[in-house]
Amino acid sequence: MSVPQNKHVYPDVHALRGGKPELGDVALSDYHLVFRFPPESQTAADPDLKKHVKQAWFAFHVISQCTLRSTPASSGVPSSIRIRFRDFTFVSFNFTDDKQARDAFEFIRSRTCRLGSIGKLLAFSFSPPQGSPEYKINGWDLYDAKAEFRRQGISEKAADLGWRISSINKDYSFSPTYPAVLAVPSKISDNTLKYAANFRSRARIPTLSYLHPINNCTITRSSQPFVGLRMKRSIQDERLVSACFAASDSLDAPSSSKELERSPSSSHVDLSADSADDDMSLSETERMRMEDELIAGTNALYDEKTGKRLVYGAQKHNLIVDARPAINSYAMQAIGMGSENMEYYKFAKKVFLNIDNIHVMRDSLDKVVSAIKDADVSPFPPNRDLLAKSKWLKHIAGILDGSAIIARQVAIQHSHVLIHCSDGWDRTSQLSALAQLMLDPYYRTIDGFIVLVEKDWLSFGHMFQLRSGLMSHESWFTVDSDALAGSTVRPGESDGRADALGSALAGAKRLWSKNVGGEKDGSSDIEDPSAVDEAKPATTPVTEDQATRPKDVSPVFHQFLDATYQLLLQHPTRFEFNERLLRRLFYHVYSCQYGTFLLNNERQRHEAKLGERTRSVWSYFLSRRQEFTNDQYDATIDDHTKGQERLIFPRLGDVRWWHQLFNRTDDEMNSAINASIATAERVAAYQASTGLSEPAVGGEGDSTPSLSEATSRGSDSPSRSPQPSGLAESKSVLAGVECAHAALTPEDRTSPSLNKSASTGGMPGALGTIQDKLSALAIGKGVFGAGDAGSPSTGRSRVGAPADEDGGMQEMKSMD
Repeated sequence: MSVPQNKHVYPDVHALRGGKPELGDVALSDYHLVFRFPPESQTAADPDLKKHVKQAWFAFHVISQCTLRSTPASSGVPSSIRIRFRDFTFVSFNFTDDKQARDAFEFIRSRTCRLGSIGKLLAFSFSPPQGSPEYKINGWDLYDAKAEFRRQGISEKAADLGWRISSINKDYSFSPTYPAVLAVPSKISDNTLKYAANFRSRARIPTLSYLHPINNCTITRSSQPFVGLRMKRSIQDERLVSACFAASDSLDAPSSSKELERSPSSSHVDLSADSADDDMSLSETERMRMEDELIAGTNALYDEKTGKRLVYGAQKHNLIVDARPAINSYAMQAIGMGSENMEYYKFAKKVFLNIDNIHVMRDSLDKVVSAIKDADVSPFPPNRDLLAKSKWLKHIAGILDGSAIIARQVAIQHSHVLIHCSDGWDRTSQLSALAQLMLDPYYRTIDGFIVLVEKDWLSFGHMFQLRSGLMSHESWFTVDSDALAGSTVRPGESDGRADALGSALAGAKRLWSKNVGGEKDGSSDIEDPSAVDEAKPATTPVTEDQATRPKDVSPVFHQFLDATYQLLLQHPTRFEFNERLLRRLFYHVYSCQYGTFLLNNERQRHEAKLGERTRSVWSYFLSRRQEFTNDQYDATIDDHTKGQERLIFPRLGDVRWWHQLFNRTDDEMNSAINASIATAERVAAYQASTGLSEPAVGGEGDSTPSLSEATSRGSDSPSRSPQPSGLAESKSVLAGVECAHAALTPEDRTSPSLNKSASTGGMPGALGTIQDKLSALAIGKGVFGAGDAGSPSTGRSRVGAPADEDGGMQEMKSMD
């Protein structure tokens, strides 16, 4: 990239990071803030210092919060601009002149939230140097949907695996937020698809994402159905889902039609009881032990007459996975949506996961930011109480747990899985991509991971533009113009006194709206408000689907990268890429330097011709492959050798803070977990020296691990580990299971009214059914694993990966 032309240069500015000041010059271009140190005033006097001049580049669109603190000249305190970046870099710039600070603040604001068009972003003017390795690689050509499905075994020239490539959405008129290339069951016509589309939100019908290469079981994805209060149905949708679950069965495990229609015997999995019928009720240790036995098993069963391999579990454990909490799903029925009525999907069970919506996840990250927000003015570690209250690790563990359930069903139970949430582009993308990461070693390579992100995130319509807030927002730029502000900002203080008043007013407004005005709060499960009500006009001249709406911003893709980091940390030899790739990918989601993550779906990118007008971020990574390659990677796949299996599963108790991403040390973020590990090691050493088989201290709820738990540290065997704060011990993300003729309710609480079909009768009966379902959830009694958050658990965990070796001011990202 050519050196940008600086629009403004402000000399002798103090940059404050980690409580340590650095004197330098601030230069502002159209897209970056560049901090050069030492300043020119010093290098001019001492020419030798010119050899040691460093630059730190900050992309404007990575800014998450920018506050101007203006002070009168008489106060003797410099005016400052305090900036929080989306990559968790925190910097304060103290100017010698108040006018300079104001000019710099207004310039930055004009180049972010007041651009007016995405065409003014850096991506449309950036180009790597001609002749460079990055320039020679066209990252836009890397992903080809048909080629990826051919890799999975689906093409016109290959043997029919029960799936075909449909061109029904080639011009994006069928479903504007879906990819142009769709894989659907061979037995389902495009005409049936058109009718089925009327039953799914935004016409996001069930379609194939992944076909397992060994057992031909599948992961399909969709949006929620239009069930509503009257419990409506669609014959075409039922046929489509049935075909998805039966498309490949004839290849390995033929089943009679009677077997297809048979309903499971139980409608609910009691997570606290033993069950021989469904492995979801097993503890993590028991479940992992069974998985190891199945993976390492050599005696496959074959039909004596046909000689074909028998697929265990086919048609018995097929799942429809609703990623939402059950209560959110039922609440959506009031606006005409909801979840499948299992009376009409007798060939499967439906499970609800307790994965919260985008608003809860945004609030969780906000609490994390509150815990580390003083990183510019303070050298002290984060506020550990706020970190625990954020429940961030609990959410990451829950997403991993749900993904493992899906991977287990496909690989171990040899079953089919359909995933959806509300619109099928947030939690659905998380679960689908992570499950495939656990199932297929190809997606754990650098090229495969790029294909996975392209397929399940970009092509299937995750709204990067809205979720990431790439056009910024006026509310992210604040001015503390209090004339009495004559003191410096100290750790623990807000950016201005007006924040407290603003928070109080906002709280009063929410309380009034909720209790008097009847306005919905941000905890509803509607991920896109425009799905219900007509969106309010944008306050900026950009188009409505490009303008940033703060309530639509959420760390959905961030959580996927965090969950991938956990898998990489727990299985360091199974990934070709390293942690730095994940961290740089996170940065470039917000940098707007490349066109890959601009706009909200494949159609919009195609119409904007981003492939012709911008560069792809994959060119950046592929041209630096060595930099992002994991030195510990072992490409060997051997299901009979421990540590080399095709499948990997998360150890939920070993979830840790991704400290490199937060620009902190491992001890600063994971000190509590590290302390538990040290305790476990001491107990293990003591027990080994004394020959004890049980700990000297114990009892239910004791924080000291048992000998078997402590001594298993460092192996891949399942064990209990120090679970993250907010993640209750022995609780699963699985909320419950529904099937035909039975409701989502424990066995001893079955209400007779729940067994009545709501599709017959008038509206009062339908409302009554919803009320009964909500009542049956027994909220607050821990029936579905909601338990108390924050109870500590015991055990061990792996020590985190080595700290980043970028050196020096690694937080001040240089532009690559």
